[in-house]
Amino acid sequence: MTIRPIITLPDPLLRTVSAPLERIDEAVRTLAADMLETMYAAPGVGLAAVQVGVPHRLIVLDTAKDEEPPRPLVLINPEIVTVGSELREHEEGCLSIPDVRIDIERPGSLKVRYLDLDGKMQELAAEGLLATAIQHEIDHLNGKLIIDFLSRLKRDIIIRRFKKQAKAEATA
Repeated sequence: MTIRPIITLPDPLLRTVSAPLERIDEAVRTLAADMLETMYAAPGVGLAAVQVGVPHRLIVLDTAKDEEPPRPLVLINPEIVTVGSELREHEEGCLSIPDVRIDIERPGSLKVRYLDLDGKMQELAAEGLLATAIQHEIDHLNGKLIIDFLSRLKRDIIIRRFKKQAKAEATA
């Protein structure tokens, strides 16, 4: 397993709509294992393949608390089937937008359909933090970021800051 670099704003790949995976082979399993290791090292509770430069519909998650044993999840070609009617507000961060946290209101529960690492269709009912994390990561697969929940002005300020930072790092 390898810790992969996480791409950050303003990388245009983050706005790419990820392509479905046509088959699940050893390369996909390796990618999923690398993504889990990268997510744990970051540390984070979710990571989309596009965040490590691979624009395919694959996400990994683990919302276990520190004192709980890990509960890694790998969702291939995830699709939200239903969402609950109750909304939940949660302060979300993103490994691709370091040090930015935004309060976002999303459905508090959902049902997601996906392929597992054996290529079997699965359904998962999720609520709370897991439901939020699944929606956040699926947003990544669709080229959507947490800053898209902000006003245009606030979003533009954050983008400018990251562009300036990237330019400074490139000339350093």
